[in-house]
Amino acid sequence: MFIQVIMSKMKTTVLDVAVSLLGVLYIVGFILFIPLIHGTENGKFLVWYIVLGAWGTDTFAYYIGRKFGKHKLTKVSPNKSVEGSIGGIVGAVILFLCYTIAVNHYTDLALPYVYIGILGVIFSILGQFGDLAASSIKRYLEIKDFGELIPGHGGILDRIDSIIFIAPFAYFLLMILMG
Repeated sequence: MFIQVIMSKMKTTVLDVAVSLLGVLYIVGFILFIPLIHGTENGKFLVWYIVLGAWGTDTFAYYIGRKFGKHKLTKVSPNKSVEGSIGGIVGAVILFLCYTIAVNHYTDLALPYVYIGILGVIFSILGQFGDLAASSIKRYLEIKDFGELIPGHGGILDRIDSIIFIAPFAYFLLMILMG
């Protein structure tokens, strides 16, 4: 990448290299925690908390925000509301607890509901930060979407931005919980 800076006679800048490297490290580095979780004992059950935290939050935040959203959350993503954010957190906690009931019933894990509820709050908040981080990157690059593979959804990165952001935290928090 630095050779590109030299060969392009500084049309490609060091800032371009830094942003590109950050993107690679952010996506690849963070997402590598998912197979780490999956590879642990009972990881095939635990890894779903990341997905529930990310997509559950997105889904509940969207519907609650559309119905009740009145207060803007941030300028980074002007369509998001405080009400939607809270709805996303509550929705994620509900999904976490329902999933935990099923996991505890069909396995011998006996996951503690209070800790799982707390993880639901944490994962939901982290997922929202991941979504906003991706939005801030789009604002910086002055683009609307990261791709057109899934029309109307902002690209593949928009589908996994929350998952990417939750994954490293999930690894450490779940390893502490499973201790």
